[in-house]
Amino acid sequence: MAGPVQGQGSYWRRDSKFRRRPMSEINVTPFVDVMLVLLIVFMVTAPLLSVGVPVDLPKTKAASLNDTQEPLVISIDGDGVVYIQQKAVEMAQLIPRLVAITGAKPDTKIFVRGDRTIQYGMVMEVMGEISSAGFKKVSLLAELPKPVTAKPK
Repeated sequence: MAGPVQGQGSYWRRDSKFRRRPMSEINVTPFVDVMLVLLIVFMVTAPLLSVGVPVDLPKTKAASLNDTQEPLVISIDGDGVVYIQQKAVEMAQLIPRLVAITGAKPDTKIFVRGDRTIQYGMVMEVMGEISSAGFKKVSLLAELPKPVTAKPK
């Protein structure tokens, strides 16, 4: 008289010719589901990670700079409000805050972004203040033009 093998239920009988084989395949469906959810999450959050104040930059044909060090960005919006990264500052507080943030390092890279609707003098005033404070690496940012695609004939 044969009974079930201990812990296996009634499917495993000693005298049975048809035994279940152990599953040797990996079920990847849950893995694929998780990866698709992560892909969607990253696709949604990636555009939100861009730093800055919404500024309409002028176009230029100059090549972009490749650098590994993160620069400090000064932005001037269309209303003439000056921002350090994303925080608004008054013009009188710009240099003391820059000195505090950079630790008075004169070779810190500082990028100045100005909206195309503001007067050029405002951008030059900000750059002049930064340069007169002793910062040596001050640059203007501009938006690269979109590449022109050839029309098919």
